[in-house]
Amino acid sequence: MHEANNSARRITDAQIGIHKNLALVVKKHFRNQHKKPIAKHTQDAFDVVKDKVEVHLKAGKSLIFDSCCGTAMSTQIIALENPSALVLGIDRSAVRLAKETNVKLPGNVILVQAECADFWKLAVGAGWQLQKHTILYPNPYPKSKHLKRRWHGHPAFPDLLALGGELELRSNWKVYMDEFCEAVKILEDKIYGCRSVEELAVINPLTLFEKKYQENGQSLYSCKITLKNTLFT
Repeated sequence: MHEANNSARRITDAQIGIHKNLALVVKKHFRNQHKKPIAKHTQDAFDVVKDKVEVHLKAGKSLIFDSCCGTAMSTQIIALENPSALVLGIDRSAVRLAKETNVKLPGNVILVQAECADFWKLAVGAGWQLQKHTILYPNPYPKSKHLKRRWHGHPAFPDLLALGGELELRSNWKVYMDEFCEAVKILEDKIYGCRSVEELAVINPLTLFEKKYQENGQSLYSCKITLKNTLFT
């Protein structure tokens, strides 16, 4: 639901500025538990990787999520940069993940076909804590009426933050970035803060979308958020 758009076109017909209802929506999701049932295929995928992840964590090693990873290009790069960490590339699309089936993945990569929101909820329930979490070019849903489809307006936002670690978000739509950081500020007692949204000067693209947007001359943005490594109460 939240993977990047399949086009390098600039975002048009978009909401201007931070959504007026952002604070209301964010606070509502933190007051009310996300009760949507877990998709069976996501529960099955979680059960498959659970033991390996927990053995890794009990050994004191790091866990990284690359959510909405698409074809997992970014997952491979992150894994090579963090050889002692276990890196899970999570995407809802079996088709996108299947593009890597003929590629020899680094030994510290696990690709998971799952709904990210459901997988995060299961990971939080299991007490997993992350060293790092990347969400690169999520679907921006730029129309104002679609605020609740963006990660910071989604019921899964509390679980996303509860996973802890260093969260990096990238997008080619600055409003999304500003809005995400504003959502973080609303919950500042639960986090260490959102660094400013910075324009990226990409040398080696992490994703195919990043490469396309860069070649198309679009501005790219990043922000990093340091999250407390404790579950929210």
